[in-house]
Amino acid sequence: MAVIKAMPVTTVARTIVDLARSLEFRAGVVTADSALRQCLATKADLHNMLTACARWPGINRATDVVAFADALAESVLESLARVVFRDCGLPPPELQVWVGGAEVVGRVDFLWRQFWTVAEVDGRMKYSDPSRAVKQLDRDRQLRDAGYEVVHFSWQYITENRGYVNSTIRKAFERGTRAPRPAA
Repeated sequence: MAVIKAMPVTTVARTIVDLARSLEFRAGVVTADSALRQCLATKADLHNMLTACARWPGINRATDVVAFADALAESVLESLARVVFRDCGLPPPELQVWVGGAEVVGRVDFLWRQFWTVAEVDGRMKYSDPSRAVKQLDRDRQLRDAGYEVVHFSWQYITENRGYVNSTIRKAFERGTRAPRPAA
């Protein structure tokens, strides 16, 4: 335990493990992803803390959170989406992947390479600027032209309608595996 301004405080790794032990899985993932992304803790730090707390209540949940946590998740919405994908039994996607056809089109939030499917999770800010919205539509067209299925989900879908997310991605998987591939 460290002391800051005469106040005892726990390390970031200890705080993450404590939260993961006591909160629901998705809250633990959001916290762990954020800390990893900001380089406030490493996976090694978290594993060391799990070992130090091995007999504490809730350690199994914390172990699951640490195993699932990923520094590539760039937002709370991306972290929550990954949990929804897992809860729906979807295979884990690759995160923050550069994709395209003959030329790279852009970096996507989630890619299921074997299904030629891209998922994006979008906050409202992305569409508050009409020029950004037009660029997103053009990017989606380029990804589709390169052979990818592209699906988008808002905060509302990820947090309130897992069934829709699940069925939309599974339908995209079906289309992506059946579609002919463009010539390279």
